[in-house]
Amino acid sequence: MTLHFERFGDGPRPVLLLHGFMGSAAAWTHVQALLSPAVTALAVDLPGHGRSPVLPAEGREGFEQTLEVLDALVEQIFGGPVDVVGYSQGARVALALAAQRPERVRRLVLESGSPGLHARKLRSLRRAEDEARAQTLLLKGVTTFVRGWEQHPVLAGLTRLPDPLRSELRTRREAQSAEGLAWALRSLGVGVQPDLWPALPHLRAPTLLLTGSDDVKYTELARRMAAEIPTVWRHAFAGVGHAPHLEVPAAWAQEVIGFLSTPWYHVVDAYPVDARGASD
Repeated sequence: MTLHFERFGDGPRPVLLLHGFMGSAAAWTHVQALLSPAVTALAVDLPGHGRSPVLPAEGREGFEQTLEVLDALVEQIFGGPVDVVGYSQGARVALALAAQRPERVRRLVLESGSPGLHARKLRSLRRAEDEARAQTLLLKGVTTFVRGWEQHPVLAGLTRLPDPLRSELRTRREAQSAEGLAWALRSLGVGVQPDLWPALPHLRAPTLLLTGSDDVKYTELARRMAAEIPTVWRHAFAGVGHAPHLEVPAAWAQEVIGFLSTPWYHVVDAYPVDARGASD
């Protein structure tokens, strides 16, 4: 089984783009021109979104199958490691990919992401909440669900988006499948994903954490994550909410391209073995 994807750009760095809940590969359309000179991008529809099918399993197994399918798709298209950029739900999937398949991820950009919930009780409560959301989707339909979802306080910044971007965003959301989104809530939600907090100190990929300063919850999460990740940079866009790539696309692209394009190396590898020994 494979996922629907779109490709753009002719830059030197292969990049996997992972959208948020109710998104699709089209979520990156408005930043294509900004990213294209620097990257060759693979933008996927995550399982249950856009034109991608749901996977055979649900729950934790469905989450693990998602990582397997993404890993196989990247190998098929690029044949090696890539940089991974993820937003919200996509950031959580990207982080899991980097933690469980470190050979696949060169650099990691997490926008408004989370390592998950540490407490078992909180994960159980979140699974129950997402199951209720899934039932609402199946009973009342996508349009009703989208109108309610847009009232979530964390998404307040999106109400300031200019038309036609705001209208396009709603249209894409309302075009989703109720069955697909219900699967995503049950299989890609915070309550289902593994607790990745213990994995943060062991991440190999240099990591960029992006948030909006008005999104206090995720900016604080990024601060806590930055204290755990070995090689990390963090930036909060002033006056911006949960979706900087939508709210300030030019500034977002500048941060992403700057991070992906900047050379880096381990200091110990910068000196010959003899020189290191002589300095001891």
